[in-house]
Amino acid sequence: MLARLSIRDIVLIERLDIEFSRGLAVLTGETGAGKSILLDAFALALGGRGDAGLVRHGAEQGQVTATFDVPKGHPATKILSENGLDDTGEMILRRVQLADGRTRAFINDQSISVQTLKAVGAALVEIHGQHDERALVDASTHRQLLDAFAGLEKEVAALETLWEARRTANHVLDEHRASMERAAREADYLRHAADELKALKPKDGEETALAERRTTMMQGEKIASDLREAQEAVGGHNSPVPALAAAVRRLERRAANSPALVEPAVKAIDIAINALEEADQHLSAALVAADFDPAELERIEERLFALRAASRKYSTPVDGLAALAAKFVSDVALIDAGADQLKKLEAAAAEADQRYGAAAAKLSAARSKSAEKLNKAVNAELAPLKLERAKFMTQIDTDAKSPGPQGIDRVEFWVQTNPGTKPGPLMKVASGGELSRFLLALKVVLSDRGSAPTLVFDEIDTGVGGAVADAIGARLSRLAGQVQVMAVTHAPQVAARASQHLLISKDALDKGKRVATRVNALAADHRREEIARMLAGAEITAEARAAAERLLRAATA
Repeated sequence: MLARLSIRDIVLIERLDIEFSRGLAVLTGETGAGKSILLDAFALALGGRGDAGLVRHGAEQGQVTATFDVPKGHPATKILSENGLDDTGEMILRRVQLADGRTRAFINDQSISVQTLKAVGAALVEIHGQHDERALVDASTHRQLLDAFAGLEKEVAALETLWEARRTANHVLDEHRASMERAAREADYLRHAADELKALKPKDGEETALAERRTTMMQGEKIASDLREAQEAVGGHNSPVPALAAAVRRLERRAANSPALVEPAVKAIDIAINALEEADQHLSAALVAADFDPAELERIEERLFALRAASRKYSTPVDGLAALAAKFVSDVALIDAGADQLKKLEAAAAEADQRYGAAAAKLSAARSKSAEKLNKAVNAELAPLKLERAKFMTQIDTDAKSPGPQGIDRVEFWVQTNPGTKPGPLMKVASGGELSRFLLALKVVLSDRGSAPTLVFDEIDTGVGGAVADAIGARLSRLAGQVQVMAVTHAPQVAARASQHLLISKDALDKGKRVATRVNALAADHRREEIARMLAGAEITAEARAAAERLLRAATA
């Protein structure tokens, strides 16, 4: 419910802080006092359309903050979770209107989009007036309201699951059919390509390995003679190793006589001999690597030619031929085995269709049965609201050929305002005053189901008085036993039934140079005085005060 509303610098409002409680709160005041401004400010905090004209003259920006106590599990908390916002139990909606027309939106001091603010606001508050687009005149909400009245939410959720399963089964079937049709058109080509690539047996990385081997072999032929000449010099007949080895042996025999002179030279010659032997080993290995079989080179070149030809033919890199071959094999297999799979998928789709259709038909029958109960309940509320000749009806158009996640029904609330007239949609047929009373009757019936926790009624008693106004007040009071209700009213019969009475007025400031709207919570005598004013007008008489007292006593009886 709405716990607190704070308004800063909006039109005639400089600073307002209003505390709200459960039950029925009425807002009264003379015409032009600022009741509409208050509702416009509240609507702004709920995500309504911003307007630079809302900013008080001389201010750079206006701001409205609405604080709600929200129970756990309320749909508004789900919206917060879906948008990554913190849920602290207390939900603070804040809207800043800048003088240049721009607005900024916040929930719990976290910046959010206006669309998110509007979604949360719609879950928390419903505003109903004679011509308010936020009222229950949107036909798209009527199916949801009927389901809430009938307690069919679980059945609808189950149907949505079946719809998703049906959609998935048909999507898989359509994809398989499309693949089969595509494969069938290319059947001969696919079989030939699959056979050709199967025979080729391409491997990832094969081209690179073959090209490197081919390069090595071709370069080896050019340097083989140089390698042999070098090996002859190092380890052949002209090798200095034997002479060096003989020299070392002779020096070693002299080492005992003059070690200081001999040992360094012997050590250095040993290193030289070892280095020459190592060089000989490397040269021998290089000659082996450089040596090649011309037939092997020819085979490598033929393989490279075949791989690159296939690459050009299928417009695929050589390294992609293996994957392409697998795809061709899969497509051929699809052609061969696709018929059997198609039958299985068709059976699965048919079963999903049947399960959805049965559940949708059952839900449709439950809606039709519940619609009769809803019609009876709403029509029972019409006579006291001076709509005794009118008739409310729930129009259900069922079309199994136009299914959807919530079923095969299109639900719309219709009315017939007088016998013999043509029924039609609620918004099109009912006049402004009739519409507000139809909506009140509907909300009374739906008060404990499918309702936002806070309802606002804007002058729905306009144009009525006496018993009808009293009937409206009684129903608003009844409704307030289930949800929080706020009503802007000119009817004393409605005001007398409130548990909280707020008087909206204008104060002159700066010696009459400007005015500002203020709100006072009334109690006891002040409340009786305001109701007397609503009864008598400008001059409050003793009779008006007595009548106001009787209204207050009757409301609490």
